[in-house]
Amino acid sequence: MKLLKNIRPVTSEKGEVTDVLIAGEKIAAIGSHLDTGSLPVETIDMEGALATPGLIDIHVHTSGGGGQTGFFSLAPEVRMEDLIKCGTTSVVGLLGTDGFVKQLPQLYAKTQSLRMNGLSAYMLTGFYGLPTPTLTDCIANDLIFIDPVIGCKIAICDDRSSFPTEADLLQIISQVRLGGFTSAKRGVMHVHLGALPEGMQLLLDIAKKYPSLIPYISPTHTIRTEHLFFQAIEFAKMGGMMDVSTGGTQYTDPYKGVLIALKEGVSIDNMTFSSDGNGGVRRVDPETGEETYTLAPLHRNLEQTVKLIKEGGLAPKDAFKLVTENSAKTMSLKGKGKIQVGYDADFCFFTPGYDLHTVIARGKIVMKDGVAKKGSFEN
Repeated sequence: MKLLKNIRPVTSEKGEVTDVLIAGEKIAAIGSHLDTGSLPVETIDMEGALATPGLIDIHVHTSGGGGQTGFFSLAPEVRMEDLIKCGTTSVVGLLGTDGFVKQLPQLYAKTQSLRMNGLSAYMLTGFYGLPTPTLTDCIANDLIFIDPVIGCKIAICDDRSSFPTEADLLQIISQVRLGGFTSAKRGVMHVHLGALPEGMQLLLDIAKKYPSLIPYISPTHTIRTEHLFFQAIEFAKMGGMMDVSTGGTQYTDPYKGVLIALKEGVSIDNMTFSSDGNGGVRRVDPETGEETYTLAPLHRNLEQTVKLIKEGGLAPKDAFKLVTENSAKTMSLKGKGKIQVGYDADFCFFTPGYDLHTVIARGKIVMKDGVAKKGSFEN
């Protein structure tokens, strides 16, 4: 057991200094001056550090993205150390454009590796194209029989997609919904959005015809173009969730997009940030024409959240919802996203200026004084 003394949760209404008792991987008690009696407890004085739940990134290419210009452009698997350094204690992994070299068994293995190393990791079946690849014989059975699978990915309005029809999308929603019923995961169809002119009109049409299906639809990359962004605002005002990618192509800064959406009447509870991290980012030298690749960054969720506070004037308890509580809600991650009794013991601790220095994942310290735990083969 661990007793964290003198933490200041910025995501609570009062934000008062309190103590937290951790039993195994769960939060067992919260209160001022907790008395553990004769229980054997490791006491850690956090000295008033600002505390949030561990951050949740719902869109990461954990097994490596890329591959759009040949084998040399395939990205390696994500490093656990890099996730922890930006406060990510829970991650949802998925495939990208490539579902042929980078396949679901590899993604599953990486998901389980991250779990065995101490993080909370989940995955989506499917990829950009049709027919949807699965680990079993169908999407529903992936959710029912494979614990880390929480939904399915598909792509629309992108010239690299398979151009699914409304009927195709409804079949996928049916599968994730039925699989979610049986597995008690709910299930979600996570939709990559490209830059083609039609945007996410297919999703809006489905939402208008079948409002009960809205909770099962998770559009991402909604800030790619201005037209797409305002379609996503319409979807969010219907009760849907809009995921603002902090990496990739953007028509404006992600934190500014959130502020625009708020002015347009979207609730802060209907938005999330995700990094789109660990994909391959292509660079071309303007003089030589030489192509090089680097990894899409993972840290921008935290960066943009802090900008919402410092530059956007948003209250910390609201800003951090985009990478904690809201992320848990859109992916139906039970026990995640809040500092609350019975929830998982995932924490990030910050200086008054929001510099991250300590991370706890599933009740164990995985970063202290800025030094993060390394995963297997990361030395």
